[in-house]
Amino acid sequence: MKKMFKFLFLPVLFSFCFITGSFAQDTSIVGKWKTIDDETNEPKSIVQIYEKDGKYFGQIKELFRKPGEDPDPVCDKCPDDDPRKDQPTKGMIIIKDLVQAGDEYEDGTILDPKIGKIYTCKLWIEDGKLMVRGYIAFFFRTQTWHRVE
Repeated sequence: MKKMFKFLFLPVLFSFCFITGSFAQDTSIVGKWKTIDDETNEPKSIVQIYEKDGKYFGQIKELFRKPGEDPDPVCDKCPDDDPRKDQPTKGMIIIKDLVQAGDEYEDGTILDPKIGKIYTCKLWIEDGKLMVRGYIAFFFRTQTWHRVE
């Protein structure tokens, strides 16, 4: 009887593990993400998100530039008191000090180096995509970034 139970039960257990594992969603934001402009819907950059001392940061690793655009832009519109002012955008840390709160990452900031604005931000994974929301007071803007394999 024990052998028959094992014979019938193990395939069911294996199938359950396989099915539930294939539907498990990765909620970690760590990795490379292709940023998409929410106004033009075009790719802008690749941002590497990493964890350091329990906080999460994002650094621009690659820029997608159109013909005629400056291939090496700097953050000339960043606030004067920000150390990123007049620094190259490529290599810049634009996401700082996020902390994980369940499936969301919050209480950090994100910089839009094109306009020099710093926003409070929150990130989360939805349908395998990274949702990036920047806030100023009650106003917010959300972008959808795509994981780079």
